[in-house]
Amino acid sequence: MSDGPLLETRNLVKYYPVIERGIVRRKQVGVVKAVDHVSFMMSRGETLGLVGETGCGKTTLAKTILNLIQPTSGEVFFKGVNISQIFASKNRKQILNLRRSMQLIFQDPYLSLNPRWTVADIITEAFRIHKHVPQSEWTSTLLKTLKLVGLEEYHAYKYPHEFSGGQRQRIGIARALAVDPEFIVCDEPVSSLDVSVRSQILNLLAELKEELDLTYLYISHDLSTVWHICSRVAVMYLGKVVELGDVDDLFHSPLHPYTKILMGAVLIADPKVQTQRFTLAGEVPSAINPPSGCRFHTRCPIAQPYCSDKEPELREITKNHFVACHEV
Repeated sequence: MSDGPLLETRNLVKYYPVIERGIVRRKQVGVVKAVDHVSFMMSRGETLGLVGETGCGKTTLAKTILNLIQPTSGEVFFKGVNISQIFASKNRKQILNLRRSMQLIFQDPYLSLNPRWTVADIITEAFRIHKHVPQSEWTSTLLKTLKLVGLEEYHAYKYPHEFSGGQRQRIGIARALAVDPEFIVCDEPVSSLDVSVRSQILNLLAELKEELDLTYLYISHDLSTVWHICSRVAVMYLGKVVELGDVDDLFHSPLHPYTKILMGAVLIADPKVQTQRFTLAGEVPSAINPPSGCRFHTRCPIAQPYCSDKEPELREITKNHFVACHEV
């Protein structure tokens, strides 16, 4: 086992070709730069929040890390091993071992479960594929997994449509836990749930993290849930990470203008608290033809002429607080 970071991405890139269809043939006329040279590390046991506007590349980055979509270039290391090479090798045994270690909790508990299968079928599918649980122990392991997520034994023989949204998300969490993973991507796991249920699922995730020594990549638009569950936060804009730091530093002392605008949009339930408000000018630029230099300069309230010429590097400004901005 490596003593280094549990997960590391190095210059990870995912471009989608833009194809123009003609009468006779098709030709590529551009690329969508969904993820553009993203590098970061995650330690074992931490929860890294990934935030940003819709379309900034959060889910694409997560799926590229898991190799659910193949990266255009760059590398992903898990426990010091270059898993990009393992997926490229097509070695089924090694790939299944990686799949067991790295799991995903989907955003929509209504669409992510097979409506024709019972809960028992959904969870024991992992046992059939990975063969890490003897068949004689399937039932006991199934019931143990359901108990972990707060479900009862009789729930195992019901279908997804018989559950509430919060219960379905618990089933999705149980499915991820069925293979004893070390790293889980939580792709907006509470965004489709009622507010009253969100805290229950967040508390469950926090409890499971401590009990099972899990590491989370937590994707969300809801900054209040990020503050509640994450230890560090990465802010994305147009396919790039523009700020990365400890959750308290980033929420209390954001440095990048885009992060300040995001934090200023958070509503605080106290009429006596004055918050500084920023507004964004214009629309989000196209990922097909992003602005030159700093991608945020077309909307930035403190942009300078040179911001459009040179792309800022992600620099460590204070301890463990990284920012990509010329003006910081």
